[in-house]
Amino acid sequence: MPPRGVKKGTKRARQYEHIKDSLEERGASEDTAQEIAARTVNKERARHGEARTSSRLSREDISSGRRGGLRANRKGPRGRTRDQLYEEAKDKGIEGRSKMTKAELARAVGQS
Repeated sequence: MPPRGVKKGTKRARQYEHIKDSLEERGASEDTAQEIAARTVNKERARHGEARTSSRLSREDISSGRRGGLRANRKGPRGRTRDQLYEEAKDKGIEGRSKMTKAELARAVGQS
């Protein structure tokens, strides 16, 4: 069941179901999947001005999709993928991006 304030059949309701189903397919319990899906949908609603009230962090933090596990509790590389960094570099018009490594792209995107 989507979070309160999300009407049945809306984009946010579909988004909630998609996230919940994906998490369950990856082995998360139903309760955990529902909580994560609700939190994600609520944050997106806050970021797009659809929620009545929202925290400053919900409005100003980087989006869930762009974060790419930046603060996930796991070992291994974190942050955006090379492809995500490449697309951002392309949007910013950074030259020589196709020959850059992930670290070089991250520096170039961060500086501009």
